[in-house]
Amino acid sequence: MVRRLDVTGADGVRLAAWDFTEQTAPQSGPGVLLLHGLMGSASHWASAAGRLAPRHRTVALDQRGHGHSEKPAAGPFTREAYVADAAAVVERLGLGPVTLVGHSMGALTAWQLAAERPDLVRALVICDMRASALGAASQREWQDWFRRWPLPFASLDAVRRWFGEDDPWVERPRPARGAFFAEVMAEHPDGWRPVFDPEQMLTSRETWVHDAHWDSLAQVRCPTLVVRGLDGELGRAEAQEMVRVLPHGAYAEIPDAGHLLHYEHADAWWEAVEPFLNGALTA
Repeated sequence: MVRRLDVTGADGVRLAAWDFTEQTAPQSGPGVLLLHGLMGSASHWASAAGRLAPRHRTVALDQRGHGHSEKPAAGPFTREAYVADAAAVVERLGLGPVTLVGHSMGALTAWQLAAERPDLVRALVICDMRASALGAASQREWQDWFRRWPLPFASLDAVRRWFGEDDPWVERPRPARGAFFAEVMAEHPDGWRPVFDPEQMLTSRETWVHDAHWDSLAQVRCPTLVVRGLDGELGRAEAQEMVRVLPHGAYAEIPDAGHLLHYEHADAWWEAVEPFLNGALTA
């Protein structure tokens, strides 16, 4: 049974963490912390957590501004705040030295924490996150994309249909993408809206899209797996350069996956990361 844990993050922000650990696994000591990407939630890790939970302490975090965690109107939604929140969760739940598994923005948070606090992190999995700068044009594209959302959605089926089929960013039907966004919607009197504030998401993104993150990546000293989907946002050449820059880097690729690789192709994702995690968690 999944158990909610309330944790105080940086600046006193209230964070919701979700403990998936099963009775067969250790209830204390080093564990695994799962960090979702921008607009995501801890629930998106349910499949991965289900595979880890029988043998390892397994916690997924709703990061600030997301899921059931606090969404402070004044922020901050800086890189420093996200990293400090993750550190607070590791320390206050006694998860360290932790294995961090991050997707997209959560992967950046994970490797920045590993670089800044090597005492807290023993291994790292980076899922489809670039180290290069995306630039101002990318941020403008996201601003335009949010404006095109047909809010409020009339139903969850409408959510699934728009994000899985009708969204101009979708080149072919992606039912898993529709399901992904349906998980982060809440019902209101006028229809269904995201549980997050799109402006806060843009603010969060603004703090990292203009910069490259190679320097912090090079400072990660623990074993690190870079995993990408063949149709994801992280290209093969950049992923392999990330592995080269990492002092202890390894590479995995999932042929049929896109950006939501752990959610859309859970079995293939697990096959790609299990050997690395087994080594990291038993070392």
